[in-house]
Amino acid sequence: MNIELIPAIDIINGQCVRLTKGDYDQKTVYGNPLEMALEFERLGFQRLHVVDLDGAKSKHIVNDAVLKAITTETRLVVDFGGGIKTDEDLEKAFASGAAMVTVGSIAVTEPERFMGWLRKYGAERMILGADVRNGKISINGWKEDSEEDLLPFLRKYIDTGVQNVLCTEISKDGTLTGPAIDLYKRVMEAYPNLHLIASGGVSSKADIEALDEAGIPAVVFGKAIYEGHINLRELLNSKS
Repeated sequence: MNIELIPAIDIINGQCVRLTKGDYDQKTVYGNPLEMALEFERLGFQRLHVVDLDGAKSKHIVNDAVLKAITTETRLVVDFGGGIKTDEDLEKAFASGAAMVTVGSIAVTEPERFMGWLRKYGAERMILGADVRNGKISINGWKEDSEEDLLPFLRKYIDTGVQNVLCTEISKDGTLTGPAIDLYKRVMEAYPNLHLIASGGVSSKADIEALDEAGIPAVVFGKAIYEGHINLRELLNSKS
């Protein structure tokens, strides 16, 4: 397999959790985020996707201390999202050790601010979050749907330098029903040079293999790990 494998840690109240379809009322707690990160590193992962769900809901970073613990205690390359709304939030994420940040809502509500960040920090440190529900981009922890359609939204930023996009199909997220492969194929057909990170619905090694066969560059997955649906050692061996 050529696809980049990125395990996910979502944080509420300092704990590793997973939601279903972004619903904060459908929450399962899986333990200590740092312990999870250390285990991912021990198994051989190099990347980690960390989401501050408290931050996404509160519209400012909340769990930066957890991020700092992970980046201090591991060598994982961490991208961090959730609650990055201001210059101070962005600087806090980078100061806490994030190698990259995922920004979604601000790219919808304050495009000039997002473009300023892109220019200041460089495209390699910025991941455009494109979370989709019924074809529209969702914002603010998936609490609101915008009027932005996915492909034109991406075009606007790809034309101005964005290289990395994390695309979550919200109806799939946390459901273990398989990823939205057709959606990701459409994105890759439109933008073949994009580093697209697929997210949502991964339930098995076979799902990841299907994304790989479809030419998707990277995948984020979490619930399938925590529910024991994927043997991580076996998965990593298939990469070597």
